[in-house]
Amino acid sequence: MASPARPRGRYFEEFAVGDQIVTAGRTLTEADIVAFAGLSGDFNQIHTDEEFAKGTLFKRRVAHGLLGLSIASGLAVQTGFMEGTIMAFREVSEWKFSRPIFIGDTIHVELNMLETKAMPRLGGGLVTLRLTVKNQKSETVQQGTWQALMLGKPKAA
Repeated sequence: MASPARPRGRYFEEFAVGDQIVTAGRTLTEADIVAFAGLSGDFNQIHTDEEFAKGTLFKRRVAHGLLGLSIASGLAVQTGFMEGTIMAFREVSEWKFSRPIFIGDTIHVELNMLETKAMPRLGGGLVTLRLTVKNQKSETVQQGTWQALMLGKPKAA
């Protein structure tokens, strides 16, 4: 009998403090803003009304901050490091919205491993990652810390 395929993601024991993962980029579109406004119910004019936005600090529409966070999450998942090995997404902390994200900006995420904590009772451990979301000019637009519970390596049979 063939053994089950190994998940694409990393097991807890495969994370090391100092590891870095850089995601691909993604360009934010007007469709993203419209879809997020509909999904979240946040139709704030700074996101949805170009004429209103011209009178604001940014002089044009900006993406929802939580849309940027959501895209960052998606970009992180697309790297595959959590695929099949994440037990639970536990915490977002110290999240800062440093600069606006505009329609047409291309963002990517740099993930840096800060800490690992074994949790054998749960069958894995807690990983703490620092995420830095950058735009096409390499400016930090958002940043913060995430914690996730990751599966441990299966015991050999």
